[in-house]
Amino acid sequence: MKYNRTEISDKIGFSSVTDPKFKTNLLTVRFITSLCRETASANSLGIGVLSDANSKFKTIAELSEKLSSLYGSGVRSGSSKRGDLQILSFTSSWINNKYAFDGENLDEEMTEIIKDCIFYPNVSNGEFDSELFKITKKELLDRIDAELNNKRGYAISKAEEIAFRGEPAALSDMGKKEDAEKVTSADAYRAYQNILRTAQIEIMYVSSEENNTVKDMFTEEFSKIERQPKEYVFNSKSPVKPEIEISSEEMDVRQCKMVMTFKTDSDDRFALQMLSMIYGATPVSKLFANVREKMSLCYYCASRFSSVKNIIMVDSGVEKVNIEKAKAEILNQLDEIIKGNISDEEIQSALLSLDNAYNAIGDTPSSYSSWYFERFCNGKILTPQEQFMNFQNVTKARIIQAASTLKLDSIYYMLNKEAE
Repeated sequence: MKYNRTEISDKIGFSSVTDPKFKTNLLTVRFITSLCRETASANSLGIGVLSDANSKFKTIAELSEKLSSLYGSGVRSGSSKRGDLQILSFTSSWINNKYAFDGENLDEEMTEIIKDCIFYPNVSNGEFDSELFKITKKELLDRIDAELNNKRGYAISKAEEIAFRGEPAALSDMGKKEDAEKVTSADAYRAYQNILRTAQIEIMYVSSEENNTVKDMFTEEFSKIERQPKEYVFNSKSPVKPEIEISSEEMDVRQCKMVMTFKTDSDDRFALQMLSMIYGATPVSKLFANVREKMSLCYYCASRFSSVKNIIMVDSGVEKVNIEKAKAEILNQLDEIIKGNISDEEIQSALLSLDNAYNAIGDTPSSYSSWYFERFCNGKILTPQEQFMNFQNVTKARIIQAASTLKLDSIYYMLNKEAE
């Protein structure tokens, strides 16, 4: 495997990963911009339209038929958030040229389609095609509505709103439904034009062999755009509240949810990640073994660490009568770690889980793409093996010190109406 990144223009990076074992190529273009309520929905819609059609294949059916003829190649677009930033992505995949019949050059054909989708979309009179936009808008509204159906995900989103109140990270990358409903096709196109001009852009190309076709195309097309890219901060600590904020709402659910957010000012992110693994991120963690299994207080109870905002979040599914007991024991298990009650077996189990996860990176092109994008955001390019060595060097004392810096910031409860 070989990784290389170059700047093809101001704040536009092109990274390539070559690995001869892959039979398919993967291209992901990530537009990095600020996450704010005024632009979130318009940005998501502007990106969303791009993968449906372009100036040559003007309908979903036409583009789908063309992609199908290219051995089932695909394009898709989407949005996500990373802390205070909105990440808008355009992704395409296709098989390597050597697996095509009759010497077809799929790299050239797909590069042309990608170019037209991103730089020459189906636009007239300063707006996206109305029918295409209508479909994209309905899909976005449906996804916003669907968030409520995933109760665990919804609870985590609500917990983020509370924990990050006043920060961009409190927002959804899709925006609010009432805002999305107001966006017009002209609004979305203006938003997309602004993205092309001001976003920081990271292009990741994963293939089995080096090929400059894609890189040359992006270099040429972006040279035609008068860009004024902005500076973005990829990681930003969230300040802890002066007092623990507790918020609850009643919903038609059978199982209550509790999400506890802890914040820290520690910079030892490797120790914090190890702490989270031992605390509640594995099936042998303290929260799973004690709160769920031994005491039967939760249906599930897990922790996750975010280096982007420097938090550890514990989310659980629990009966209403057990909420206070579960909360007390979750805090108690953290206190046990602070007291130094960490066994060598727990540390080795955490390392084994991390090792297994890192060994899987490189099994698929998308795993490489995600890995190296995250390394770029964190400011240091490391292989999975190099990253794992950082965890191997984490001592028990560092884990205890990291745990002692955690402060409970907020708690969100999703309560069961029927329990009243």
